[in-house]
Formats: sequence, structure tokens, C-alpha cells
Amino acid sequence: MKEITLTVPDISCGHCKTAIEGAVGELGVEHVEVTIDAKQVDVRFGEDVTESAIVAAIEEQGYEVG
Repeated sequence: MKEITLTVPDISCGHCKTAIEGAVGELGVEHVEVTIDAKQVDVRFGEDVTESAIVAAIEEQGYEVG
């Protein structure tokens, strides 16, 4: 199991949290949690998911990672 924390500067509200958690969750990750105040996304995932796929899912929702 891998864990990453990504910074997403555009996170500002509950809609952002819902959109990102939903998109990343669809990848089949073990756990995803958006922290609005910290502007971070914590993800725990197995070998069948890549970090680049997680970043792409977030960016497809209109948010820049990093």
C-alpha cells in the first residue's frame, strides 16, 4: 500500500472536496481525503493505481496539482 499527499492550491470549498474525492475514489483507491484548510489531498492506494492516474483524475476536475 502506498500513501501520498498532494497539494492542490485551488481547493476552497465543499464542492471542491466532493469533486476531488469522487474522481479519485472512482480509481479504486483504498482511501482519499481532501483537507480544505490545508489544500491537500491524502490518498492511500494499491499497486493497481498510479500516482499519475490520481493527478490526472484531479486535473480532469479542473484543479491544478502542485
